[in-house]
Amino acid sequence: MSQSTPPSHGSDAVVPSRYLAPFILVTSLFALWGFANDITNPMVAAFKNVLLLSHFESSLVQAAFYGGYCVMAIPAALFIRRFGYKSGVIMGLALYAAGCLLFVPAGKTMLFSAFLGAYFIMTCGLAFLETTANPYILAMGPDHNAARRLNFAQAFNPVGSICGMFVAKEFILARLDKADEAARLAMSETDPAGLLAIQQNDLGVIVTPYVVLGCVVGVVFLAFALAPLPTGETYDVGDKRIGAQLGRLFTNRRYVEGVIAQAFYVGAQIMCWTFIIQYAEDVVNMPKENAQGLNMVAMGIFIGSRWICTYLMKYFQPAMMLATFAAIAILLVLGVILLPGQIGLGCLIGVSACMSLMFPTIYGIALEGLGDDAKLASAGLICAIGGGCVMPPLQASIMDLDAFNFGAMTLSSTRVSFILPLICFVVVGLYGLRSRHRTA
Repeated sequence: MSQSTPPSHGSDAVVPSRYLAPFILVTSLFALWGFANDITNPMVAAFKNVLLLSHFESSLVQAAFYGGYCVMAIPAALFIRRFGYKSGVIMGLALYAAGCLLFVPAGKTMLFSAFLGAYFIMTCGLAFLETTANPYILAMGPDHNAARRLNFAQAFNPVGSICGMFVAKEFILARLDKADEAARLAMSETDPAGLLAIQQNDLGVIVTPYVVLGCVVGVVFLAFALAPLPTGETYDVGDKRIGAQLGRLFTNRRYVEGVIAQAFYVGAQIMCWTFIIQYAEDVVNMPKENAQGLNMVAMGIFIGSRWICTYLMKYFQPAMMLATFAAIAILLVLGVILLPGQIGLGCLIGVSACMSLMFPTIYGIALEGLGDDAKLASAGLICAIGGGCVMPPLQASIMDLDAFNFGAMTLSSTRVSFILPLICFVVVGLYGLRSRHRTA
């Protein structure tokens, strides 16, 4: 990792004092969408068992969840461009709460498609929040330390994530009926009424935390509606018309490649965190709730690593740190694929340490120097979260296959499926290397 001396600037405060109160309020949103992300990841395994779905069908939870980012990011950017950051936050919170409360009719109908619709509405709200909050944090101070400021704010995202994991483990997975998939399939033939009763109870268990979450989001909505928020710093870079802004963005290779790298990173993150439960079940024969406990361990590692990385960015070039951590992630994913049982599972948990700095660092590198174009540019980076929409179903489709025989060794389809996160980390590493000395 090459060391670089940070340039001298008038003030090195990550968050200037005049922005401290709004920074704290907006940073709370990072934890709020982290909670939504990580209470949802284990639901892929939960819905698979409750509704007797295939790996591919259950992974549509992630397709619906992250699909909202693809659809709503650009409309959200145009909205905040016209009405400002505060209005964008309020709209996002309204959609977020509405999506959570739609779990009530979804549970009553017992339709998987209704749950997918609720997830989609929820993440339309999250798209508004992320499209608004990330550039808003960048604008809360000088441009030269914006990447550090965003890493600092993003450090609170996994706090929400680990709370979401805890709720999923203790209040959902642990309270679902213990009948496994084989027993439920047998009941569908011998006692369909009994199976229906179990499914109704299980769906009620899933719905309740989302309804509580919707109420909490409603309270946060009121807080933002009543709070005065500054507009943030502005850094004009030229013609503000949309056509001119798009022209500048599409010719900025660092930004375009950043969008691509972000899509692959998010895909890798969601695959590693979603399928840690399936890996633990299939490779180590571990129960779902215990596997979710390991997911919480991984998130704890993620949190610690993000704080460390935020500090190290004071001394090391962010792009080089990104490339280095991606290279370590590649080695760990090779371990997930090739190494036996507990060792492979340990490698999968360890990948979280490498992922900790990736999202905000790619975001900060891609938006550096874009000025007010960042409001529109952020939409592309939030659209890139759609990598989490496409890649988990692809990995799940591999997991539905039979084991792979490579002559010298036979690997389960679950292990082989992690070739997709490996490819994703290669793309992220290349972006870090290519961004070391690039200015545009």
